[in-house]
Amino acid sequence: MTTNNSDLLVMTTTHDDEAKARTLAADVVRARLAACAQVYRIRSVYWWEGEVQDAAEWRIDFKTRAELADPLTGFISEHHDYATPEVVAVPVATGSAAYLEWVRAETAKR
Repeated sequence: MTTNNSDLLVMTTTHDDEAKARTLAADVVRARLAACAQVYRIRSVYWWEGEVQDAAEWRIDFKTRAELADPLTGFISEHHDYATPEVVAVPVATGSAAYLEWVRAETAKR
């Protein structure tokens, strides 16, 4: 069964180093700012300092509650090596009721 949601987000950042990405993911989950984090390799093409960059990066997707968006953004900014780390959020429109309740429960323990 699925359920509609307006209180959950998937928040994303990237990192250029796998070990640092995994550490950031674990630190965020330990802080209960997200119920889980997924880390995977991507290729990013972007403007930076007047030039197009093409770089291997590690994407981290965090499953969290919308009310934790600001604290999670602050945590990422404080613990990230990038001068301007990507932090974007996408609302969860629908999903497995049991999974979404698990995300709520795990982040409520904060």
